Amino acid sequence: MKKTALALALAACFALPFSAHAAGPERMLPRITVTGEGQATMVPDIAILTIAVMREAKTARDALTANNDAMAAVIAAMKSSGIAERDLQTTGIQINPRYEYPQKADGGQEAVLAAYQVTNTLSVRIRDIEKTGEILDKSVSLGVNQGGDISFSNENPAQAREEARKKAVADAIAKAKTLAEAAGVSLGNVLEISETSPVSPPIPMVQAKFRADAAGAPVQAGENSYVVQVNMTYELR
Repeated sequence: MKKTALALALAACFALPFSAHAAGPERMLPRITVTGEGQATMVPDIAILTIAVMREAKTARDALTANNDAMAAVIAAMKSSGIAERDLQTTGIQINPRYEYPQKADGGQEAVLAAYQVTNTLSVRIRDIEKTGEILDKSVSLGVNQGGDISFSNENPAQAREEARKKAVADAIAKAKTLAEAAGVSLGNVLEISETSPVSPPIPMVQAKFRADAAGAPVQAGENSYVVQVNMTYELR
C-alpha cells in the first residue's frame, strides 16, 4: 500500500510541470486604446474680485493705520452691498520700505528711506454677478488703488462636467469604431475606462455683456468651458 501511494505522489509531482507547460501562457487578445474628449459650457454665477489698498507714510505704524482705516471702509461697503462675511477673505498684508536714490555731489547714489508702504489684499466672492462692476466702482471710490483682477466661476459645475464626460465617452467610442473599421477588425468588450482630465479651473469662453442698466465699471462674464478626457480600451476580434 505504501509503495502504491508513493508512486502516485511521484507521478503527480512530475505530471504538474509538464501539464502546465503543455497549456502554455494564456493568449492575450489584441486590443486598442483611444482617448476621447468632451466639452460643455456654463454661464458663470460667481465672480471673484481681487482688490488691494496701498497706503504710504513716513513710518510703518502710520502707513498701517491709514491702510486699516481705508480697508475697513471697503469691507463695510462690501457688506452693505450684500456680500456675506464668508465671501470676504484677506489674502495678504505686506509692509515694505520704499527707498529713493538721490544723486550725490560726487556723482554717486545713496539709498535713503523715503517711506513705508502697506498693502492689504482682499478677495471678494460676488454671488449676484451683475453687481460686479458696481462693487468694483464703489471699492475704488473708497480707496482701493491696486488689483482689480476678476475671475468667473460656477457654484456647482457638476452638470457641465457630467455632460462633458458623456461627450468624451461618445467621442472615444466613435474613434474606436473608425479605427477598427479601417483596420478590418471588430470591436469586442470594453476592457477599461479611465478619466485622465486634470483638475483645472474652467476655461473662459465667448464673452457676454451684463444688462445695459447695470451700474459701475463695464464687466463681461462670458461662459466657462469644462473639458473632460477619457481613455477607453477595447478588445479586438
